Amino acid sequence: METTTPTRHSRRTNVLEHSLHGITEALEHSLFAEEISARAGLFQSLDARVKVIATLALLIGVSLSRSLWVIAGIYLLTLLFAWISSIPADYLIRRVWLALPFFTGLIVVPALFITPGPALLHLPLGLVITTTGVNTVLFLLLRVSTSVSLTLLLILTTRWNMVLSALSVFRLPDVLILILGMTYRYIYLLLHIANDMFLSRKSRVVGHLNTSENQRLLAAISATLLGKSLNLSSEVYLAMQSRGFRGSIVTLKPFKMKSKDWLWLFIILGITAFAIFLGR
Repeated sequence: METTTPTRHSRRTNVLEHSLHGITEALEHSLFAEEISARAGLFQSLDARVKVIATLALLIGVSLSRSLWVIAGIYLLTLLFAWISSIPADYLIRRVWLALPFFTGLIVVPALFITPGPALLHLPLGLVITTTGVNTVLFLLLRVSTSVSLTLLLILTTRWNMVLSALSVFRLPDVLILILGMTYRYIYLLLHIANDMFLSRKSRVVGHLNTSENQRLLAAISATLLGKSLNLSSEVYLAMQSRGFRGSIVTLKPFKMKSKDWLWLFIILGITAFAIFLGR
């Protein structure tokens, strides 16, 4: 009795489909973030400058704290703020903790064994997990997860153009803010173009492409996107100049602090100061 084995083409991951799925997923995440920023919630109702300053203050508090309990308290406070701001808790937790092991885990795992201190657990091959190593790993994981959660809370509850406008509080150069804004806006336009190109090519492909064909296809799409981005940048710059742009940013919706904004700013700054004091 003969048995058939899978061919190399069936075992090989289809690069085209994988790229198409990745681009579509990125676009879906961006649309979901825009939808959250339009919801009725605590952080959505605050001035963008308050949110930027509050997020930066809490990040400083997390970095300066030397207590696991204080950092864990700030993380729980972040989840509470997310819940009050109509952000699904599972969405925020998954976005942070699913990616955390792949990046931070590669750094923290060796610290379990190479950090000197009292032995906590003896493993085969002479490996020893130390108490100091476990504390180091917990500190790093909590600091990273809390910092990423705070940043996501700011991004999900504030439109990107408002975040960039609020950065003027820190006297950043207008050129830097403009570059960040243009990059954010037009990278999604290029993603849409790439998505259409991949989908158009996929509708004309029958069967599986071999490695060389996939490479030629990706190289052609990359070259086309590069050419479109260069032409687009020239056209956008000329359009901005024709409309009176001379290097300075003008905000169509000026910021206006309300009593609620001042109240929450002082509350969060007070929480940060108290966390730094306890974390000493």
